[in-house]
Amino acid sequence: MSGLHDLTVAELAAKLRSKDLSAVEVARHFLARGAVHEALGAYLATDEAVTLAQAAAADQRIAKGEATPLLGVPIAHKDIFVTKDFPTTAGSRMLEGYRSPFDASVVAKLAQAGMVTLGKLNCDEYAMGSSNENSAFKPVKNPWDLSRIPGGSSGGSAVAVAARLAPAATATDTGGSIRQPASFTGITGIKPTYGRASRYGMIAFASSLDQAGPMARTAEDCALLLSAICGPDPDRDSTSLDVPAEDFTLALNAPVEGLRIGVPKEFFGEGLAPDVRAAVDAALKEYQKLGAKLVEISLPRTELSIPVYYIIAPAEASSNLSRFDGVKFGHRAKDYSDLLEMYKKTRAEGFGDEVKRRIMIGTYVLSHGYYDAYYLQAQKIRRMIADDFQQAFKLCDVIAGPVAPTVAWKIGEKSDDPVANYLADIFTLPASLAGLPGMSLPAGFGAGGMPVGLQLIGNYFGEAKLLNAAHRFQQATDHHQRRPEGF
Repeated sequence: MSGLHDLTVAELAAKLRSKDLSAVEVARHFLARGAVHEALGAYLATDEAVTLAQAAAADQRIAKGEATPLLGVPIAHKDIFVTKDFPTTAGSRMLEGYRSPFDASVVAKLAQAGMVTLGKLNCDEYAMGSSNENSAFKPVKNPWDLSRIPGGSSGGSAVAVAARLAPAATATDTGGSIRQPASFTGITGIKPTYGRASRYGMIAFASSLDQAGPMARTAEDCALLLSAICGPDPDRDSTSLDVPAEDFTLALNAPVEGLRIGVPKEFFGEGLAPDVRAAVDAALKEYQKLGAKLVEISLPRTELSIPVYYIIAPAEASSNLSRFDGVKFGHRAKDYSDLLEMYKKTRAEGFGDEVKRRIMIGTYVLSHGYYDAYYLQAQKIRRMIADDFQQAFKLCDVIAGPVAPTVAWKIGEKSDDPVANYLADIFTLPASLAGLPGMSLPAGFGAGGMPVGLQLIGNYFGEAKLLNAAHRFQQATDHHQRRPEGF
């Protein structure tokens, strides 16, 4: 059993189908690992009885001859997805102890596929952050170097997979929160086209940007998970697209000869660390060996993505988080003299600094006299950023570049400088603003032996092409097989 946690999702599924392993023994193994490595801060909630009951049910389905691709495989969920069997906090004191009466659509779909929930994973409060230092409960530590951040906001999800505490995890990406932590921890993660996966039951940060996606060790695993997650949900999510579910594993082994890979010149300018550039350049050369062609392209409004995002996202957050006022659910201040004071004290006590900062920014840009100057202008530029991508895709099939300008930084290094944190999102924000699919896959290592990810961006509904390109790269390299020492 010692090497069980080194198995991928696909490998575990095969052993479960052949009955070489039972879902219960697999679940017990991963629960034990989570307890041993509790200091990483990846988990916020576990319940052994619930997990083992789900595993036993999966074993019964297997015994009856059911052979679905994910049946019996464990997974852990980012604590931004509501779950009826586990508490949901969104990493915030505001929701401490909250129990949802229903499961998020993504959680429910994976449960229908037979996956076994290990628990809920730590995240930046309301998914606001790039470092997972903004969780109200505890920071998450990068298993490659415990003094460094794992990236955010899906840092708990990334660490659970990287440290082999779970073979897979759900995550969300608003401005890069799947791709950046995947890069910083040396795993694979994909954000699908906006609207591909239902947002029902996903606690909202910025509704026009939030999108669910999977994290795992390989592109093959992500393809299996994404196939289960995607699909229309018109009755419960108005932003869900009427696009049928798709089996993303079918094209994994297609050749990449002749694939045109666009390389944006704006992604390789000043500010990109030499060690990150070296790893990304080496990955692009590997694609050339596989027969792909590199094409220089331009995404001229890349730098504008930061101010645009940090106007639109806080504006939507200001609106979405207004529901947390202490009246219907969540935290409520104990001492107050009237309704207004209850609102003020409840929100002051329940929200952390970063959440308050974004609410204030969002309220400001939506206020009378500033809406046209800021929010409306940001939306116009957002459309231009999307148009830039469409021009680029006339010249290429996928776009490749770095995920972040540097490797993971030290815990606390940027805590007093929120703008420095925001700048780290410069390469992930454009695709998020455009609603395009994007992913990160391990591309090598940089300073201090820290992982570096390669970002692949596709056109709308181009997830299969991205996963194919990533899978062929992983067949030719071993970066995704490396794991942090001691885990």
